[in-house]
Amino acid sequence: MQLQQLAYFTAVAETRHFTQAAEEMRVAQPSLSKQIRALELDLGVILFNRARGNITLTAAGEALLPLARRILADTETARREVQELAGLRRGRMRLGATPSLCAGPLADALALFHNRYPGIDLVVEEDGSRDLVRHLSRGELDLALIILPVAAPDTPLATRSILQEQLVVAAPVDGPADPPGRGPGAGHVAIHELRHRPLVMFRRGYDVREATLSACRQAGFEPRFAVEGGEMDAVLRFVEAGLGLAVVPSMALAGRPQLRGVALAPPGLARTIALAHRRDVVPTNATRAFEETLLDFLSDAAASGGLPAGLELIAEPHV
Repeated sequence: MQLQQLAYFTAVAETRHFTQAAEEMRVAQPSLSKQIRALELDLGVILFNRARGNITLTAAGEALLPLARRILADTETARREVQELAGLRRGRMRLGATPSLCAGPLADALALFHNRYPGIDLVVEEDGSRDLVRHLSRGELDLALIILPVAAPDTPLATRSILQEQLVVAAPVDGPADPPGRGPGAGHVAIHELRHRPLVMFRRGYDVREATLSACRQAGFEPRFAVEGGEMDAVLRFVEAGLGLAVVPSMALAGRPQLRGVALAPPGLARTIALAHRRDVVPTNATRAFEETLLDFLSDAAASGGLPAGLELIAEPHV
């Protein structure tokens, strides 16, 4: 059994297509197929059901997939750990973060880290929190900034709460005459006031989508969508265009002069942002250095009043 064979097997398992997997691995399709067959002969099992146009995993393939992902992730970790013995002069860190964090304080923290460790290559995956948890559990990320609580992943994660952020209702500055927050009790909007208002909703995989749906249902109604399925930038642009309102992280409105954020009436909606990594993989030196750099940056920003509105530092000891 060779690492290359496991990489090819994982690629086919995830794409369910030999040709697409070969393209992703930058290898000729016949060579990839030959290596998969060699792996099957070595293991003495069939890993894929090869019905025409429908590639699926056999029971043996299903059993091998999480092990293959673990082996490949641990091999990559070992490679980078050896590189980092030179004192963080070389290496790579794969970081995941939600879109609002990427557009917020994370960029400045990454700049500080890059200045401290210019030899470390940074790879950033921007995605919804639920998708980031999946990437972490598969070994595709070293560290991620996710939203708690964590949906049950395949692999247990170690988390450290660092920030709490308020969710607000995003509305156009030049909207209707009675936008939320301008009637009785101006400055706040209760969830039930959104009952008859069209909402712009994020795609599945965003934790703020689930938080919004849960709050509306607890208030006794199903929200009405004007449009759904967008990423962060698209949702904010749709609100600017007047398609509807949206519940968004407070810091997502930074640099959006055409939008205003209306606070939700107490107790409001808040989310906890945490650093997370796989519990069964020892963090690399680069990962530990980035965590230290990020907390240094956030502590300095909190002390100087430089955190975005609605964001509070709540760093806790390691879980």
